[in-house]
Amino acid sequence: MENLRKRVGRVMAEQFHVESDRITEAARLDEDLGATSIDCVEVVMSLEDEFGIVISDDESAELRTVGDVVACVAAIVHRQSAPKASTH
Repeated sequence: MENLRKRVGRVMAEQFHVESDRITEAARLDEDLGATSIDCVEVVMSLEDEFGIVISDDESAELRTVGDVVACVAAIVHRQSAPKASTH
């Protein structure tokens, strides 16, 4: 999980052009990091590329803080790595 947090933080720092120490779980994307709606779309696309996942429009609309982003990415990664139930 710590590696996931670091990867999310690195992607966000690069995308938002901020120092990595500003990427705390409580940091609000708009107020604290100065992200515009376009910045948020671009960071979602970057995170999708980084983790090989798809973040739905509904999920991305709920992202307000870095903590929200980490939780969202972690949930999707977990969902995709969970073994599929047999349908036999």
